[in-house]
Amino acid sequence: MKETKHVYILLTDTGTLFTRMIRLYTKQKLNHASIAFDRELSELYSFGRKRPHNPFLGGFVRENVHAPLFYRASCAVYRCEVSLADYKAMKQKVAMIEKQQDDYRYNLLGLIGLMCKWDIQRERAFFCSQFVATILNGGSTKLVSTPPQFVQPYHLTDLICTEKIYEGKLAAYPFLIWGETSEGMSVAKCEQYAG
Repeated sequence: MKETKHVYILLTDTGTLFTRMIRLYTKQKLNHASIAFDRELSELYSFGRKRPHNPFLGGFVRENVHAPLFYRASCAVYRCEVSLADYKAMKQKVAMIEKQQDDYRYNLLGLIGLMCKWDIQRERAFFCSQFVATILNGGSTKLVSTPPQFVQPYHLTDLICTEKIYEGKLAAYPFLIWGETSEGMSVAKCEQYAG
């Protein structure tokens, strides 16, 4: 029997002005996509803002689910079973992008192209769902049939391999590991942001 692993797709609504603007176009509740290689979401990656208060400085990000930006977020988590070989290929692709992250940019032009149904492909530039689709297609099995430059977050929920395992507030996701966050913020401090 072939060995398999799981990757996790996290869709969120952080409530920022940028995500509210995107929602006007998509009419979807959850408009940011990330990919994780563990159910605790400790290895969570996407393309988005590099600094929480600056939506114009974007690129590859390793996201922290305990950061204030995510603490109030609504979310859905999907699990996708893949072969061990595909899992390793996806992780290698992310590691390569992370190593060269200064060469990558947020694909705002591609996002505009998506909205206008223009086929804009740029090297070393992604928007969040384009990045996740590209990683999911990084193994020998192409999991996303839509070209990545046209993938919206909700498309990632309809893959043959996906199974929803959680929907609700991200802070209540049952597999989160609590304690000191990577930014040195305690859980008690994080709870202040939940209001």
